[in-house]
Amino acid sequence: MPNQLINENSPYLLQHANNPVDWYPWGEEALNKARAEDKPIFLSIGYAACHWCHVMEHESFEDPETAALMNENFVSIKVDREERPDLDSIYMQATTAMTGSGGWPMSVFLTPNLHPFYAGTYFPPVRRYNMPAFKDVLQSLAKVWREERDEVDRVSSQVLQHIQPQMLGPADNTLSPETLEAATKSLLESYDWGYGGWGSAPKFPQPMTIEFLLRRALADSLQHEQILKASQHVLNAMSRGGMYDVVGGGFARYSVDNFWRTPHFEKMLYDNAQLASVYLHGYLVTGEIMYRWVCEETLDFLLREMTNAQGGFYSSLDADSDGEEGKFYVWTYDEIQNILGPDFEFFKTAYGLTTQGNWEGKTILQRALDDSSLAARFKLDREAVHAKLSECHARLLKVRSSRVRPGTDDKVIVMWNALALTALAEAGRYLNRKDYLDAAIRNARFLLDNLYLKDRLLRSWRESQAKHNAYLEDYAAMILALLSLYQSNPDAKWYSTALKLADDMVTHFSDPNGGFFDTRDDHEALLVRPKDIQDNATPSGNALAATALLQLATYGNRSNWRSVAENMLASVQNAILRYPTAFAQWLSAADFAIGPTREVAIVGDLDDDKTQALVRTLWKSYRPQQVSAISAYPPGPGSPALLADRTLIGDQPTAYVCRGFVCLQPVNSSDDMEAQLTSSLIE
Repeated sequence: MPNQLINENSPYLLQHANNPVDWYPWGEEALNKARAEDKPIFLSIGYAACHWCHVMEHESFEDPETAALMNENFVSIKVDREERPDLDSIYMQATTAMTGSGGWPMSVFLTPNLHPFYAGTYFPPVRRYNMPAFKDVLQSLAKVWREERDEVDRVSSQVLQHIQPQMLGPADNTLSPETLEAATKSLLESYDWGYGGWGSAPKFPQPMTIEFLLRRALADSLQHEQILKASQHVLNAMSRGGMYDVVGGGFARYSVDNFWRTPHFEKMLYDNAQLASVYLHGYLVTGEIMYRWVCEETLDFLLREMTNAQGGFYSSLDADSDGEEGKFYVWTYDEIQNILGPDFEFFKTAYGLTTQGNWEGKTILQRALDDSSLAARFKLDREAVHAKLSECHARLLKVRSSRVRPGTDDKVIVMWNALALTALAEAGRYLNRKDYLDAAIRNARFLLDNLYLKDRLLRSWRESQAKHNAYLEDYAAMILALLSLYQSNPDAKWYSTALKLADDMVTHFSDPNGGFFDTRDDHEALLVRPKDIQDNATPSGNALAATALLQLATYGNRSNWRSVAENMLASVQNAILRYPTAFAQWLSAADFAIGPTREVAIVGDLDDDKTQALVRTLWKSYRPQQVSAISAYPPGPGSPALLADRTLIGDQPTAYVCRGFVCLQPVNSSDDMEAQLTSSLIE
């Protein structure tokens, strides 16, 4: 008989709806039950693509004996961390305080008043891996609850001292180019020149860190040569295959080894959106065509496999299919040989294929030779090598598409969709890909129509149902996405909606002590009101908020927001210098704040070839410290202040290039505009 999760919307919760455990979703019914029956709460937090979450479900939550212990002694609550990052953040702090580490599935035992007193992650069904058996944990904690309540209270009181909102430090008003140089130096000194990236296995992509380095590569940095070398080294290392799916595009969550070869096979929307952006920027900064190919292949994967009929993007693809991790993605030697036929020798050389494989007797595709080496070996030019490999990949993809697919978490998360929207909007304008721009517009319309209801943004959507308050990260990411879309598709409603969301964010999330809380001021009362500062796999809400405030202030409508953002940046300056990889989005925000910024306004008939020539000039180069506004003349309602009083010069399409709202002479020709954009002088 189904439990209380059967009426939920989250795929992760629904996976557990037929467990013999009497699961409840987080809510008043479960919390009141714990108080009324004086039972401790077992809080299990995970997500649909989590491999070890599936393992623990199969081993323990599907076991009738384990379920009976849970049902008799605890009120069991399941939470999808992707729907409720607030709960995940609070109780992850408790888990790391008690155990020294964290992860998912997260297993936390709470008093009925929500105070944690015991925590862990995965527990096996029998004692192994130096971990206690889950049933032993349940029995011990049930006994402690009955007989040692004072000890429970003592431990929970101690843990509570570790669960506090992250605070911004005292503002240090010395934010300067030297700060960015010092952070860059630290990143280069800690870079893994052997394998690429930062840190040892498991190797996680660090798109925010790479993005910051690419921005610094465009600056007048004393470390320019090393910055470019590190940026290209890591982009090359990650895109050879393994963690990167050369057949279908897109990146897995991380590599379990140092070689970027063996992935943890789930694919997350937030990783792929951020990595598509960073490979796009890598292409624009270096001119390396391979980075463009990776960007396009990743975006094509999102559009092909992670998009719903209305234009929303799914959250993730599972690591498992047919009950086996990675089965969908790996190959045997004979399979590839049979599929590729006469092209097999070329492909075998490219990927160093052996009959033994490189992973459990199978092969995870990872390049052994780069394009230049292959071109020399087979006497082809580089474009021909790429075309030949692409054709082989397409044949493999066709065969792979007939396999049992990994499970899909088809809920739509605003923040993650906003990251994808940003990537598509940028790729649309820089690569002149109308299909990407169309997908971005469609996604924006879907999000605003389905998740922005009654002037309130919601967090997640699935099967026509939007749920949960949006968090700071949702608001801030959506603001930035709409600003990016506005620059690609000059419809003033994108800008005016971004400004409205920002006004709401400042009103409902601000912390009087500086920065922003992660939850709205009318959110349910929790143990604490969470406030995360540090970037993780996705940018922190506060770092995104600072970035959004800076951009909007540069557009001229809320100039006072610049000082708010600058105070936030000054407050994290010491942390930025000590832990730059954990504050990489903050570093990019600081790079924008320090500038110099450019503001560009273009007015003219949008169908006029001369207007389009100005627009094409605007997007010939990547200028991350620039904001732009493009409009027919006269600009319509909702347009940014940057367009105010911009007239047509000589009744022709006109460009205004400014720096800190100090402007050069308006120009009509794209050549003159480009000269102004590349000049460091403002008259």
